[in-house]
Amino acid sequence: MRKLLTIMAVAALTSCSGAGGAEPGGGGQVTPTAAVSAAAPAGEPRTVARDLAVPWAMEFLPGGDALVTERDTARLLRVAADGQVTELGVVEGVEPDGEGGLMGVAARDGQVFLYYTAAEDNRIVRYRLGESGVSEPKVIVRGIPKGAVHNGGRLEFGPDGHLYAGTGEVGDGDLAQRRDSLAGKILRMTVDGAPAPGNPFGTLVYSLGHRNVQGLAWDASGRLYASEFGANRWDEINLVRPGANYGWPEVEGRGDDSRYVNPVVTWATSDASPSGLAYAGGSLWMGALRGARLWQVPLGEDGSPGEPVAHFTGAYGRLRGVTAAPDGTVWVSTSNKDGRGSPRDGDDRILAVTPGRA
Repeated sequence: MRKLLTIMAVAALTSCSGAGGAEPGGGGQVTPTAAVSAAAPAGEPRTVARDLAVPWAMEFLPGGDALVTERDTARLLRVAADGQVTELGVVEGVEPDGEGGLMGVAARDGQVFLYYTAAEDNRIVRYRLGESGVSEPKVIVRGIPKGAVHNGGRLEFGPDGHLYAGTGEVGDGDLAQRRDSLAGKILRMTVDGAPAPGNPFGTLVYSLGHRNVQGLAWDASGRLYASEFGANRWDEINLVRPGANYGWPEVEGRGDDSRYVNPVVTWATSDASPSGLAYAGGSLWMGALRGARLWQVPLGEDGSPGEPVAHFTGAYGRLRGVTAAPDGTVWVSTSNKDGRGSPRDGDDRILAVTPGRA
């Protein structure tokens, strides 16, 4: 093997802010309403790395470097805090297509976990991380449906030590409601790909009824939040509970249906198209693709959301990856070379944002 080197929108947002600018509210409501304030990031973001191609996910290693995936090139990169970029290689077996390719990355105890689109499916593969790349691939989950759209792809380790994955329903909404399908779900597993102890159905499925989950984050109290693409009306952040059904395709946004769980935040799809999600400084930070902004959602001590605030609207284009860094900053990646954006000089790039405290 070669080296692998909701807040419902009530008004349109105001005009675009410049770098460092913030727009309080502007796009919706929280559920329930919470009196939680947000502080703007301190100054303009710092460019960590540039001239990348659709950097999809970032995962920090104990030494402070980050592993970065590129969706369409299938490259796995190592990015140092000072911006030095080292290519670890092209991941074998990845077949980029549409919204699929090399997506999520997670790491633990010298092992790297990648979520990618292969010839037959989306899958999760475990590797051994070395100085010059990754090796010893082992498929731990196969059979996640693949499609031209809605492949999900986020991987994160939770505070319980188990690996979580967000999947999409690949354009077939019925799959999101089927417990026997891995599509349109949040999965929870051991490092060997087995259902984690305590999973609600005894399978990999942790929650269901999702359209396309691309962000997972836990707050300081261990509550899990997920960002999710809507269709034509509402994008969402959900507070995720084991065994809960979040309604897709029967409900988009709030449904107030006892069979399904309402999102805690929603946006009009023109303001969001949410991807990466991170928790830092008392707030959730969410990248918006179509909305081309970084959303900050302050959280109360009980986990309830305050009024969202938009930062950097239009300043950097489409924002995808969002990850909390060891130094207290939040790394954000642009996605302007994904076929839907307008690349600018230096794109795609990774930015370091210093969050204000909510």
